[in-house]
Amino acid sequence: MLTEKKVMDILQASGVLLQGHFLLTSGRHSEHYLQCARVFQYPDRAAELCRALAEKFGETKPDVCIGPALGGVIIAYETARELNTRGIFAERDATGSMALRRGFAINPGEKVLVLEDVVTTGGSVREVIDLVRAHGGQVLGVGSIVDRSNGQVDFGVPYHALIRLDVITYDPAACPFCAEGVPVVKPGSRKRK
Repeated sequence: MLTEKKVMDILQASGVLLQGHFLLTSGRHSEHYLQCARVFQYPDRAAELCRALAEKFGETKPDVCIGPALGGVIIAYETARELNTRGIFAERDATGSMALRRGFAINPGEKVLVLEDVVTTGGSVREVIDLVRAHGGQVLGVGSIVDRSNGQVDFGVPYHALIRLDVITYDPAACPFCAEGVPVVKPGSRKRK
């Protein structure tokens, strides 16, 4: 079993934890940002983390693992490999909505596990859950490497994260870094609305 300390060691060794002044997808600001893509450049570390997630969901026996692009692509694939099932991803279409593209499909009645690298507000995960259900799939649960929602997220299905991190975020109007004139950086892949 992978402990939270071991997960933190893996994240730190991979340079995942960034410090500065960041604009998050939610529109909030933070002194810390988790660039989980950095851990996925090391296949052995990715496999170890996804194996631990697969262990949390092994009894559910999903037919499909899916994640939102970009953060959920590798985690869905690697967890699917551990669970010996299909791994696909959802991505934004021309309207900005999550969609199944590239010939991916979820068949009615298929049991689906939704995976993401970092959950903050859970917005992308909820969009994927809605997409799965719109295709007739049954969402068995949600898994992530990191839960940084401060215990605020509820997907209505079992949710397991390998580590929970409480990261302070600020409304831009009350951000101390903005008040000090520190330039803000938008490191994520998703465009803000």
